[in-house]
Amino acid sequence: MPDITQPPDSTATSHFAVEMRGIVKRFPGVLANDHTDFTLKRGEVHALLGENGAGKSTLMNILAGLYKPDAGAILVNGQPVHFNSPRDAIAAGLGMVHQHFMLVPTQTVTENIILGLSEPRFFLPMAELDRRILALQEQYGLKVDPKAKIWQLSVGEQQRVEILKMLYRGAKVLIMDEPTAVLTPQEVEELFVTLRAMVARGHSIIFISHKLDEVLAISNRITVLRQGRVTAAGIPAQGTTKTQLAQLMVGREVVFTIDKQPCRPGEVVLAVEDVCAENDRGLPALRHFSIRVRAGEIVGIAGVAGNGQSELAQVITGLRRCSCGRVMIAGEDVANQAPHAAIQRRVAYIPEDRHGVGSSPGLSLADNLIMKNHREPPISNGWVLNLPMIRRQANQLKDQYNIMAPSVDVQARLLSGGNLQKAILAREMSAGPRLIIAVQPTRGLDVGAIEAVHHALLKERDRGTAILLISEELEEIMALSDRIVGIYEGQHMGELKAEEATLTKIGLMMAGTPQGDVAGRVNNVGELTG
Repeated sequence: MPDITQPPDSTATSHFAVEMRGIVKRFPGVLANDHTDFTLKRGEVHALLGENGAGKSTLMNILAGLYKPDAGAILVNGQPVHFNSPRDAIAAGLGMVHQHFMLVPTQTVTENIILGLSEPRFFLPMAELDRRILALQEQYGLKVDPKAKIWQLSVGEQQRVEILKMLYRGAKVLIMDEPTAVLTPQEVEELFVTLRAMVARGHSIIFISHKLDEVLAISNRITVLRQGRVTAAGIPAQGTTKTQLAQLMVGREVVFTIDKQPCRPGEVVLAVEDVCAENDRGLPALRHFSIRVRAGEIVGIAGVAGNGQSELAQVITGLRRCSCGRVMIAGEDVANQAPHAAIQRRVAYIPEDRHGVGSSPGLSLADNLIMKNHREPPISNGWVLNLPMIRRQANQLKDQYNIMAPSVDVQARLLSGGNLQKAILAREMSAGPRLIIAVQPTRGLDVGAIEAVHHALLKERDRGTAILLISEELEEIMALSDRIVGIYEGQHMGELKAEEATLTKIGLMMAGTPQGDVAGRVNNVGELTG
């Protein structure tokens, strides 16, 4: 149980559900929180913003009982508390839904929700527990089959399970860390309906996000952190603009429009021809899919998550076998060859899974930055690594890509998600690639870092690099792409030139309407053309 001077009382005189006063948290070489204040009123959504590494997640991990502060005080319902573990925080009515879900894939929804609770150990009344979960779902509009295994659920459904876990434990304050980072636009809207229903029932929500449009749409108040300090404390969302928030976050003006020069496509660098492949469940993921990407152009793939985009990137980079078709890179077929074949042909790969695929968390930042060229001089000479050169190159990339870390010796697992993504981008884009496969390249990045990534991709494109961009951010696809290809259930739904593309046309292809039928469907829904 939490060490509380007096038990939390919902009738306490304080109108704050949570108060954090003068919080200080240091890590080796980093002052993550520098006398940080934060307050959460009852029945509100309070957004917490900041650059990657600004101290947002650290502050919330302290509130959730994962870290202990070096200094400062925490009050819940006006009473001081001291948490020794997440169990203490949950007992005080605080729960955290992490960006990377804490679920057991082989267990059912109900089993995950009750995991760790003092339920009967030898005989679980599963039918009764399922009924309780269904009743909780009805209360908050969180629909998910209690008997389904986690691996069978979509990402949006898994997030609902995480929320239900906290509600089942009686959490009145919910901390949501990047809750929309892996959701489709439809799932985001469903989540917002749920959050509004929770607030209407007296819950309070802390909403951590980099997506400023969503922050302004869902929050009542906003607090902004920069380098561990508060630059704006609890400002009202109403009347605040994206431009103002961005400037508070990064300390300078951020340009949201992209100045893109007309592309000058050259020879075909990537040709995916009639490729078929299966997903991890052995089901068809790509069905005779074909696409071409030329030097000096960006081709965007638009589709709802789970329609074959990930498998397409993996087939191209040698991480997944295809059962038919060819993958031609600069005229050479690399289908079903080891990933090193793609690396030798100067293919850069920015994967969507930055922890499991994009990096080696247990190795240092320097080691992660030289993974692509550790076999070549000047990094290595035969079997011997040139350690001074590795440090020199790593420090250059750290500065060039603004990776916030105390040194290049820090383990990659200790970096924030956004800074780890910057490290992956630095490694891949500094190798002089001929072809870039970019999957969700700006997921989890702040507005300043997104701006830098977009400019870097356009610079590579203007240099003559071929780029395949896979993103669930349609605004990003439309802003960067020269051509946009729709994908649905692993099939090519057609393509649009960037100047012809609209959200409606792209949305129809994502829903399974072939491009040839899009014009008629668009007219039917009354879109003005021309």
